[in-house]
Amino acid sequence: MSHHITGVTLDHEAYPTERHYPFCLPIFRQTREIHFESPVTFFVGENGSGKSTLLEAIARAAGIHIWRKSEGLRYQHNPYERELYQHIRLGWADGRVPGSYFGSDIFNDFRRIVDNWAAADPGQLDYFGGRSLITQSHGQSMMSYFRAIYKVRGVHFLDEPETALSPRSQLAFLEILRENTAAGHAQFIIATHSPILLAYEEARIYSFDHTPLAVIDYRQTEHYQVYKRFFLER
Repeated sequence: MSHHITGVTLDHEAYPTERHYPFCLPIFRQTREIHFESPVTFFVGENGSGKSTLLEAIARAAGIHIWRKSEGLRYQHNPYERELYQHIRLGWADGRVPGSYFGSDIFNDFRRIVDNWAAADPGQLDYFGGRSLITQSHGQSMMSYFRAIYKVRGVHFLDEPETALSPRSQLAFLEILRENTAAGHAQFIIATHSPILLAYEEARIYSFDHTPLAVIDYRQTEHYQVYKRFFLER
C-alpha cells in the first residue's frame, strides 16, 4: 500500500470564523473533499493560495510532529492561523501510519536538533550517512535527510523541498521518490513551485488557483507554461 491517506474532508460547518485566515479563503469554504489516488500528490498555486496551510493541517491531523521552535512575540497574532487541522477528517486505507514533515523554513532547526543529539550520541549521525547535517551545505544536508527518512514506511509531507536544491539535485530527489514509492511503503504529499518535481510520472496535481480545488494535468500548470514560454522566447 503506497497511499495510506485516501482522502481529506473539510468540515465547513464547524469553522470557528469566516473573517480570519485561513478560514476566510474561498478555497477552504468551497472545497469539500480531496482524494489521494496516487502515492505522490502535488499542491501547486500562487503564494498565499493556501497550499502550505492545508499541507501542514493534514500533517497535524495525521499526528505528524513538526520540528519548529516556539515563536517569539509578534505584532499581530492570528489565533486561528493553525487551527484548520481541527476541522478536517482524514480517510485511512489501513489505519494510521507514522510519517514526517519537511519545511524548508524549519529544516535548519531540525539540523541543529540532530547535532545536539549527536553531541551526546554520535551514533545518531549514522542514520544520515555518518556526517553532521550542519557541516554539509543546506542542499547536501537536505538530500542526506531525504535519503534516510523516506525509507520509513508512512506518509511524508514536504513544503517546497526544491528551495535549496539545484536542478540536478531535484532530479536526484525524483529518483528518491521513485525508489520509495516502488517499494510500496511511502506516500508523499508535496507543495511545490518546481516544474521539475511536478513532472513526476503518474503524480496527481491539485491546483490551488482553482476554486474549488481542482486536479490538473502537468502541462496545464502555470509553472510548466511559464518555463516553456521563457525558454522558447529566450
